[in-house]
Amino acid sequence: MGLVSPHGGARQLKPLLLSGAAKTEAQRRAQTLVKIPLSSREASDLVMLGIGAYTPLEGFMGHDDWKSVCADFRAAAGVFWPVPITLSTTRERARELRLGQEVALADAESGELLGCLELRDIYEADKHYQCKEVFGTTDAGHPGVASVLAEGEVNLGGPVAVFSEGAYPERYPDIYLRPEQARAAFTARGWSTVAGLQLRNPMHRSHEYLAKIAIEVCDGLLIHQKLGKLKPGDIPAEVRVEAVNAVVENYFVKDTCIQAGVPIEMRYAGPREALLDAVFRQNFGCSHLIVGRDHAGVGNFYGPFDAQKIFDRIPRDALEIKPLKLDWTFYCHKCDGMASARTCPHGAVDRLMVSGTALRKMLAEGDQVPEHFSRPEVLEILRRHYAGQQGRAGSEPRPS
Repeated sequence: MGLVSPHGGARQLKPLLLSGAAKTEAQRRAQTLVKIPLSSREASDLVMLGIGAYTPLEGFMGHDDWKSVCADFRAAAGVFWPVPITLSTTRERARELRLGQEVALADAESGELLGCLELRDIYEADKHYQCKEVFGTTDAGHPGVASVLAEGEVNLGGPVAVFSEGAYPERYPDIYLRPEQARAAFTARGWSTVAGLQLRNPMHRSHEYLAKIAIEVCDGLLIHQKLGKLKPGDIPAEVRVEAVNAVVENYFVKDTCIQAGVPIEMRYAGPREALLDAVFRQNFGCSHLIVGRDHAGVGNFYGPFDAQKIFDRIPRDALEIKPLKLDWTFYCHKCDGMASARTCPHGAVDRLMVSGTALRKMLAEGDQVPEHFSRPEVLEILRRHYAGQQGRAGSEPRPS
């Protein structure tokens, strides 16, 4: 039995990353083209297209694909896709462009040329409509909504050629894996069923418990960190990676899991993002995706298990990957161990639950973190991180 197929019925991944002479020629030609700056989200999506994580997409979506994905979770040609993958620009810049033109795509922050796009569509998208459909809200207090509303008024659609993965390979050399590399690693270990565990926080005891449940039912586990830009207050990827390594080295059976990073930015889209996470994890070779409480959520915009329920509302043939729906997990003092709401009969007073906000406050203020919430190795890493933050803040000049 082999690994799951890439998404969309493709027998093979569809990476759009150039190499060799084709890459050299594309980079040379890009120097002469009109340059379109990419936001951090757009740049991360371009890298995802490049490495084949967004198979079977060929580029940024035109109007028909954008509208169909927003309304029906499918691209215009019918392939299941839950979140629009778009590139925006200003009206002023769009007026200077024409269909059929090739443009260069540059990282807005670094200026690095990342790829090229052949313009097949230039259109104005209703961003409030998109936010309502994808995020379930138009409230600008939602970080995903705020990001979309800050984009340019016009979207550019068309196939892309990618010739850079940005800083990801150099910044995360130990965990940066392309889908084909992940699949090769699973195959080398003899795994055919693999569960994906998404992390955007350090690995605490509840995450560890979810991971070990998955290892009981699958051949192996992919601990998959999102490496793209985060919202203020989130733990940096480097710190999360160190924390995961500490847990895996000390509390997991050897060779039962692989830690890797994926160059995508959080959208905080809750249920829709859970589906996108499933799509690209299938391309990485995962047969299952762990979907726990408040997957990819933010604030109070989504119910705690909305991201699980959405898998029951999509067509049966939409995805080959399957959700592992796991309940709220915690340490129970009466059970004297880790448990979930499905296995623990005791009340809230016996359950140790610490929110991310409360934990950050404890660590930032040097307070004692309740025993059993996190492994001591993880807490030590986090304390060093917060102490470093305070040190940097203290060294900054005070405003006059």
